[in-house]
Amino acid sequence: METTAATNSSAELTDEPAPDFEMKVLVTGATGFIGGNLARELSRRGDDVQALVRPGSNRLTIEGTGIVPIEGDILDRASVDRAVQGCEAVFHVAAAYTFWSRDPAAVSRTNIEGTVNVLEAARQAGVSRTVYTGTVATIGLPKEGLGDENTLVDPKTLHGHYKNSKFHAEQAVLAMAADGMPVVLVNPTAPVGPWDVKPTPTGRIVLDFLRRKVPAYLKTGINVVDVADVVAGHILALEKGKSGERYILGNRNMSLKEIFDMLSSITGLSAPRIRLPYWLVVGVGYADRFVEGTLLRREPVIPVEGVLASKKPGFVSCAKAVNELGQPQRPIEDALKQSVDWFTAHGYLDGKLQSSAA
Repeated sequence: METTAATNSSAELTDEPAPDFEMKVLVTGATGFIGGNLARELSRRGDDVQALVRPGSNRLTIEGTGIVPIEGDILDRASVDRAVQGCEAVFHVAAAYTFWSRDPAAVSRTNIEGTVNVLEAARQAGVSRTVYTGTVATIGLPKEGLGDENTLVDPKTLHGHYKNSKFHAEQAVLAMAADGMPVVLVNPTAPVGPWDVKPTPTGRIVLDFLRRKVPAYLKTGINVVDVADVVAGHILALEKGKSGERYILGNRNMSLKEIFDMLSSITGLSAPRIRLPYWLVVGVGYADRFVEGTLLRREPVIPVEGVLASKKPGFVSCAKAVNELGQPQRPIEDALKQSVDWFTAHGYLDGKLQSSAA
């Protein structure tokens, strides 16, 4: 497996006293995983952080931080216009990140229409810099070697509403950048760490392992990264990124078995030893989606979109963000341990899932 360039320690997040920045920033998606960690770090640095939050959403990630919640919705253009007023920078992190939804059309509206709303509002308000959070799913995977920012993805290979909607959202952002809007695109891989409130599909891998719900594994893999390094990458993209450019924010390419083995080493729990064939998991996934999703109207245990996407390991190169932005590369073992500790401390092992708007 490939590990990207060595850690740039000067760019790492630390517990040192925060500098006095005093920049007014809007973060969408601050009640979610990446957005919550990002908003907290910006606030720690001394920036004046506002968070666009939906009424009634779980605000655990920003409670007691001094971050100012502004009620609204990225699908409500008027509320977005109010939220961006006076801001020098906007981080658009909000997205419907799910491989299953009772209302798939709402996933597309949130990710496409919501993105256009936020970026157009930022442009009209004269915001000097915007960072858009995409996904590694829009990075193409070549037959040989690693995908990177120049590898185009074939839209026909994208499974499900989430990945398709993020592809079209990214195309809209690139078009705005080409039209002169100062916006940088970042493409996080699979982040792990604290404050994964919902949790995300990646967090569920950790949580299902802790709950002993992983009897077997697939021969596949993903690029894993500490969420703190994703946060650092966002801030570095604001400071150093080139408008219209994409930056993959990741770290280590790992097989699913390697991830479970690492979690076993951290927790002392046994890792699954049985490898299931791809065709069997796909078949079980479709059956699970019919029973759980169609008949019972609840989230399936086995997400078909995720299984279909796993046929080819999602291995990518993160060299551009490391070399051009200075994105740090913390050890994945530490990030997984923080994820384990956070889920444990917040009662997730007792089945008390906290619901959260992304």
